[in-house]
Amino acid sequence: MHNRPTPVFSVITVTYNAAAVLEDTIQSVIAQTYHHVEYIIVDGASKDGTTGIIDRYRDRIARVVSEPDGGLYDAMNKGIALATGDYLCFLNAGDSFHEDDTLQQIVHSLAPHDTLPGVIYGETDLVDCEGHFVRKRRLSAPEVLTWKSFRQGMLVCHQAFFARRDLVEPYDLRYRFSADFDWCIRVMKKAHVLHNAHLVVIDYLDEGLTTANRRASLLERFRIMCRHYGVLSTVLHHAWFVVRLLLKK
Repeated sequence: MHNRPTPVFSVITVTYNAAAVLEDTIQSVIAQTYHHVEYIIVDGASKDGTTGIIDRYRDRIARVVSEPDGGLYDAMNKGIALATGDYLCFLNAGDSFHEDDTLQQIVHSLAPHDTLPGVIYGETDLVDCEGHFVRKRRLSAPEVLTWKSFRQGMLVCHQAFFARRDLVEPYDLRYRFSADFDWCIRVMKKAHVLHNAHLVVIDYLDEGLTTANRRASLLERFRIMCRHYGVLSTVLHHAWFVVRLLLKK
């Protein structure tokens, strides 16, 4: 490629009462050495000082919405509607880009492509509330990603999954906990090229899930797998997981 691509990244942060962790996320975005960034914050009418933090950086944020919403994925749909960039990246409050030049490194990795890939993806590190490395994510991004890869689970963290905007549809609000899993599969089905940036892209705040939400999330993922991969295939695949687990004991 003779001309290096210069895609615009629409980085969307959805917040609600996130004053304790939001500032690090904002600073991570505005510190990027790559400047073709459209930063969007969708706040659910926070009452804890979140909006005050946003106001301090208002001149570096392209769009701000602060109003009640119908939950996480409803707010993310608002972000989609506001975005005008080539790629969408959802960076939750508390999460951050791995380095100040992460987006620049991603763009450099695109050099072999003549056109912008449908999906760009990378790795995720889990960090604590002070930004210290905790561990690598249990599921690592595969060398080659396809829409069928998620039969093994969500191999790419949602924050490290950059979707080209023309392939994006709204999140399905029927799913309360795993709409991102369904959304990524739908995007991948449309994408002709999925590009592995071979980078750690995101530092993900390791807050942990409640047991109740984790169980509900897994049940939703099972339903989503049945929808995309078929009931029989999904049941057999999960049965094989159980067999492998028993064989390891």
